[in-house]
This record gives sequence, C-alpha cells and structure tokens, in this order.
Amino acid sequence: MLVTQHPVFQRFWYPVLPMAELATGPQAFTLLGQPLVLWLTADGQPAALRDRCCHRSAKLSMGMVQNGGVRCPYHGWAYDREGICTNVPQLDPGAAIPKTYRVPSYLCQERYGYVWVCLSNDPLRPLPEIPEAEDPANRLIPQFYEPWHCSGLRVMENSFDNAHFSIVHAESFGVTEQPKPAKSEIVPQELGLKVYATVPVVNPPIQQQILNIPDSLTVREVESTWYVPFSRTLKITYPNGLLHLIFTAATPISDGTSQIVQFCVRNDTEADASAESIIAFDRQVVDEDKRVLESTDYDTPVDVTVEQHMPSDQPGIVMRRQLAALIKAPFPVGTTDHTQVSAPLGS
Repeated sequence: MLVTQHPVFQRFWYPVLPMAELATGPQAFTLLGQPLVLWLTADGQPAALRDRCCHRSAKLSMGMVQNGGVRCPYHGWAYDREGICTNVPQLDPGAAIPKTYRVPSYLCQERYGYVWVCLSNDPLRPLPEIPEAEDPANRLIPQFYEPWHCSGLRVMENSFDNAHFSIVHAESFGVTEQPKPAKSEIVPQELGLKVYATVPVVNPPIQQQILNIPDSLTVREVESTWYVPFSRTLKITYPNGLLHLIFTAATPISDGTSQIVQFCVRNDTEADASAESIIAFDRQVVDEDKRVLESTDYDTPVDVTVEQHMPSDQPGIVMRRQLAALIKAPFPVGTTDHTQVSAPLGS
C-alpha cells in the first residue's frame, strides 16, 4: 500500500507541525508527497498552501509573512490563506490582478498544539476528539516530533500489538517471562477501532517514581483507539488512578517516511513527576519500537493473505481490511475552484 498512490488518503486530517514553529515565519512540510507552506495569518490562525508560487514556482516557504499573507521570495507576489494573489509589485498601482494568479489552498486548523491539514475540502472524518486533552485538570506534554522511515500502517499495527512487549520492550516494561500476549477485547468501528486490555508490565525504578507505584510489577488498564488512517490514542490507567494517555500520529510525508507526532496527557502535576522524566522513559520505549519498525517493508500489504498472522494480530487485520475497503471504494477527492487536490502530487 503506497499511500501517495491512493487519493482517498488525501481526505483525512493529519498533524503536520507544532504551532510554535510558525512563530518565526513560513514553514515547509511535505504531506503525501505534496509540498506545503504553512504560516500564521493576521488573526493568529494557521494557513496552508501548495509551496509553489504560480509565477515561477519558487518555494513560498522561503518567503515571509506580510499583512497576514505569505510573500514569494522571488518576485514578491503575495497570497492570502485562500491562495489568492493579493499583491504583484510589478503591476501598475490600481491594476487588477488576474484571477488566474492563485495557488491551491488546503483546510488547516490548530488542535492540541499542532497544525492539522487536510488536502481535500471534503474530509471523511473530523479531527480526533480527545476529551482528556481538553480537560484543564490534566496537563499535555509534547514529546516527539521526528521522521521515521516506515509506513504509518506499520506504526499503527505496532501500537495495538500486545505480542511484541516481551521481546521489543524487554529493557523497558515488557515481562520477558510472559511472552504470551494479554487478551484483548476488540471493537471495530465503522471507520476505526477500539481495543481494551489489562496488561501486566514491569515497573522499573524510574517508572516507580514517575507512576508513584513502588512495586516492581504493575498492571495497565488500556483503552486504545485507532483514528483512520494513521493516528491513535493509548489510554493507560494505573491501579492508583494515574492516567497516562499517549497520542501518536504517523503523518505520511511520502510512501516510505512518516512524521511521528506524539504527546501525552496526564492527570498529575510537575511536582508529582517531571515532564523531562516522563519523556525520557517514553523515549526509551519509542526508540525500541523505531529500531524494529524502520527495518520493515514500508509497502505494507492490506491484502491479509500476503503476510502470515497469529491470533494477536487481529487489530492489524481489522485495520488492513478497513483500509483495503477505503482504497477500493469510489470516493472522489473533493475539489473547489481554489483547491486542486486531485492534481498529480508534486505537479
């Protein structure tokens, strides 16, 4: 499954940049092979256009923000958030700007501290709703923002795979003496998936402090949610009532590269456990996954007959079947007179 070859993936929202990165001016990001420029408008809202001036194709991300729009670094043409050219310095004062002077614009908004973009004006699903992240009693900790050389589907399957804990995570939380995965309750959604499980885990000294649980072993009550196609939440509740919810997105840059966006939500305070220590432990876990996932084939098959499976692979099988159905369904990519999302990527 090469994501850039299937237009249906353009019809979903993806987190692409931390909002804080837009404070310094226009930024570039590639989503599904499509080069984007992102910036903050005059009202502080994010905007996204194709990162190509319609005049001579210079990268708008090399330009500057001017009067709430983005100005091309080559000849100074300026564009608003709709991609309409608002200023051409070379024209006579008062001269009309041709209506053809415009570049494609994309749906763009902020949520959970990140800029989200959809390449279609007709998304199949809204942005994920994470009530715990909206609760002012909780704290949101940004964790990781980095490219991985693997497919988003591999990352999502791994997130729901209880069978790899005792092997991949033997140095962090996996119980090596218990390779048999914990049983899960799998609840497929119309588009998506929920999985519930009780998972025994090792509780090393660093985690004992972070979790305020002095035992060397503990359990996680887990509720995992898959947001089609490449985002998930892992909601962990510990016996002492501590909530540790992890949101992870594998935003597709290209067929073989995903931008990993991860933050966590906790119902404790900095005095209980420092953000630095929480990130450090989760970094160990993430690096253990990354090492293996980057060794896999990014052309992940959605045909469930291509690779072999075992009973604990059921969440991944549900994912593959749902994505296969999406790819085969006759979903046209939505367009408007200013959003040319059906144009060849990179054109």
